[in-house]
Amino acid sequence: MIVKIQDSKEKKVIARTILESLKEWFEVEESREGYIRDCADWIFLAAKDDDKEVGFLCLKETGNATVELAVMGVLKDYHRNGIGRQLICKAKEVAKSSGYEFMQVKTVKMGMYEDYDKTNHFYISCGFKEFELFPLYWDEANPCQVYVMSLK
Repeated sequence: MIVKIQDSKEKKVIARTILESLKEWFEVEESREGYIRDCADWIFLAAKDDDKEVGFLCLKETGNATVELAVMGVLKDYHRNGIGRQLICKAKEVAKSSGYEFMQVKTVKMGMYEDYDKTNHFYISCGFKEFELFPLYWDEANPCQVYVMSLK
């Protein structure tokens, strides 16, 4: 079940629990703490298995018509079970009903790291299209691929 979380403290607790369990993707403490701090002000969706939060996704406005999938995580034991796809579907619904026309997401360019290749394939399979590549957005070792999807 996917639910929208409103309470800022609850958002931070869920984000911390999940991101700290996914240090392969969120190993830089400063970045991880930034997501945990900032998620309190973003649209926050949580995936639940019974009463346990097993995944989450945050959307932040990046323009009048655009929202960014700013951070997303699913506990490893729940990978490959459709939770991420359910979060994306709900995010599209929420973004569209909030008046946004586009959703974007940033990740490391395909071909750099196996884990991020899986992430790229996941976003493509959810309907995101390659939009733009910023080779130095983060740094040379982590070129930033931007994907976008229309919500119309």
